[in-house]
Order: sequence, then C-alpha cells, then structure tokens
Amino acid sequence: MNGIQIASVVFLVLMLVFLFPRAKHMFFNSPKAESGDWNAVLLPLLGVIGFVALLVWLVSQ
Repeated sequence: MNGIQIASVVFLVLMLVFLFPRAKHMFFNSPKAESGDWNAVLLPLLGVIGFVALLVWLVSQ
C-alpha cells in the first residue's frame, strides 16, 4: 500500500469515529413522521425521475 491509500484508510476511519455518534443521536432524536410527509418526499422524487426519463428519451432518439 502506498501513502495515498494509507491516508485514505485513516481518513475513512476518522470519519466513522466522528460521524457515528452524531448519526446515532440524530436517529434517536429525529421527529416522528406525520401523514403528509410522504407527499413531500414522493412529489419531488417523481419529478426527478420524470426529468431523468425525459433526458434519457431525448438522448436515445
């Protein structure tokens, strides 16, 4: 392994060490989902999927 690979592994381990406690806190203290939350997620997601499908269709012609 060269120096860049070792530095990448060290950086990845440090990221996990620092981010895991914060992610655990966010997981347990996040707000609960309500009935209208799915619409707020699905509508933009469907818009992005439709836009990507349009781009693929335009490129394939």
